[in-house]
Amino acid sequence: MNALISVSDKKGVVDFARGLSSLGYKILSTGGTLKTIKEAGIEARDVGEYTNSPEMFDGRVKTLHPKIHGGILHRRDNKNDVESAKKFGIERIDLVCVNLYPFKETTKKSDDFEEIIENIDIGGPSMVRAAAKNFKDVVVVTNSGDYDLILKALKENENTLEFRRSLMIKAFEHTAQYDAMIASYMNERFNSGFGNYQFIVGKKAFDTRYGENPHQKGALYEYEDFYTKRFKILKGEASFNNLTDINGAIKIASSFGEQRAVCIVKHGNPCGFAIRERVVDAFKKALECDSVSAFGGVVAVNGEVDLEFAKEANEIFLEVIVAPSFTEEALDEFSKKKRLKLFSTGGKSLDFPRDGSDFKHIEGGFVYQDGDIITENEIKDAKCVSIKKAEKNQLKDLEVAYKIASLVKSNCVVYVKDSAMVAVGMGMTSRVDASICALKKAKEMGIDVSGASLASEAFFPFRDSIDAAAKAGVSAVIEPGGSVKDAEVIEAANEHNIALYFSGVRHFLH
Repeated sequence: MNALISVSDKKGVVDFARGLSSLGYKILSTGGTLKTIKEAGIEARDVGEYTNSPEMFDGRVKTLHPKIHGGILHRRDNKNDVESAKKFGIERIDLVCVNLYPFKETTKKSDDFEEIIENIDIGGPSMVRAAAKNFKDVVVVTNSGDYDLILKALKENENTLEFRRSLMIKAFEHTAQYDAMIASYMNERFNSGFGNYQFIVGKKAFDTRYGENPHQKGALYEYEDFYTKRFKILKGEASFNNLTDINGAIKIASSFGEQRAVCIVKHGNPCGFAIRERVVDAFKKALECDSVSAFGGVVAVNGEVDLEFAKEANEIFLEVIVAPSFTEEALDEFSKKKRLKLFSTGGKSLDFPRDGSDFKHIEGGFVYQDGDIITENEIKDAKCVSIKKAEKNQLKDLEVAYKIASLVKSNCVVYVKDSAMVAVGMGMTSRVDASICALKKAKEMGIDVSGASLASEAFFPFRDSIDAAAKAGVSAVIEPGGSVKDAEVIEAANEHNIALYFSGVRHFLH
């Protein structure tokens, strides 16, 4: 029996090779892998010696040879294949262990295109695909995490067709992901990220209990390793809907650096937000905005959750709390709540991945776009178009309102007072309706919005929204501007002595 081992990632390869050797496998290897195995005292043969063909072109050609691919691909139960292999002196290769050149790692550390090109693996994917195609006869290994599992299967006669088929699927996933990564990089470098094909590749982090509804399957897939390495399930099980709500809550709560912010989300929309010196005070204030909707909500906390916070949170029914960390006392307190789910992200604040692209499924395909990023300059450089200018505290409230509004379903308006959201209207077909709903809700909750700052993620098409804001006592407004009626909107702001700022950037979220 022959095993071909050629890996870029040498982790665990010595023990794996030693295990194979003890099972009677003769080792074929190349380059650095061969050196590593031999230095460990394991007998191995150079692929070049076996093929009688040395490495060429600075290592570009090593394993691209009929003796290699014939040894992998010939069918053991096909008489003609077996006779051809014998005729041409091709030995069986029963196991192929390959992981590929570190293309992605190279692009992270270097912009040298020639170096990047040289880290595109050719022989590796060819061998992996060949072994996967002939999985009936060949064991294909692409993940060092599977070494122990494979050795166990070989030792205990569990090398079944079903087992090899599972490895075959992993192998094709591996090469597909690798090619997609290269194509995406090239399109990003030369086509602004918009090539003829778009590849969205994620690795499964975990299954969810079901999808949005019980009759749908669901799972979380990740681009990098945030969810497998950083996102910890402390209590409960993350559902499909939990994860989408957690995403919305964290995006808002983490938009303010290390400031102690708390965001409460229900069905993808914020129903409470506040910034305070202590997270427990931020939670109390956020809860005031809409304590009714907060029932069964998802809470993102930009700071450690302690016992005082836990006691306060346990006063109502919450479904999820996500934070960088929890004290042991807080976890003990939360253990009283059977249905509450707890997740941590590590660190001191909610350090969340920020993707540079975004997409949305539509029937028959998906629409793809650059990610919508709010820059600090966007708010800082917003142009005051009214006679009245905002005071320092109003500018802070405008910043908070603007960042929240950019992450709320359109059409929306967000009212903020003293760094806390006091009213929100979202997902409406009319911006005026959004304003009316927000103010109606605030009135029902007994909240005084006078003196609040207002943000809209898109321009006001008419002055009526400013008139409604003035009636509610709003003191400052920020919006993108750009309407043909901007002059009328500015005129309304001046009539009502409201500070009005145009950011120049629209943030629709559909």
